Amino acid sequence: MLIHTVMWKFADAEGKTKAENVDIVKDGLEALIGKVPVLQSIEFFKNEVVCDRNFDAMLVVKVANESDLDAYKNHPAHKAVAAYVAKVTTARAAVDMYA
Repeated sequence: MLIHTVMWKFADAEGKTKAENVDIVKDGLEALIGKVPVLQSIEFFKNEVVCDRNFDAMLVVKVANESDLDAYKNHPAHKAVAAYVAKVTTARAAVDMYA
């Protein structure tokens, strides 16, 4: 199993507050289950401790392998959410690992 983790720093953008953007992205990403066949699971976590150094949210996606990760990244439903994410975030970090 390949675990794809992503963290973001969000901003006030697109006429929404940072908190609203986190919720919009959370809802959009969690809605991908059932739309993107290769997804085994997807979990979205909001940061709970206020600290300027912390990221605001983290995503954990589980797929079978790198080919499925590519299929997820290139799926039109994911691309639509990712386009919004790009507009409302200021930083991103990711780690992919096999478990």
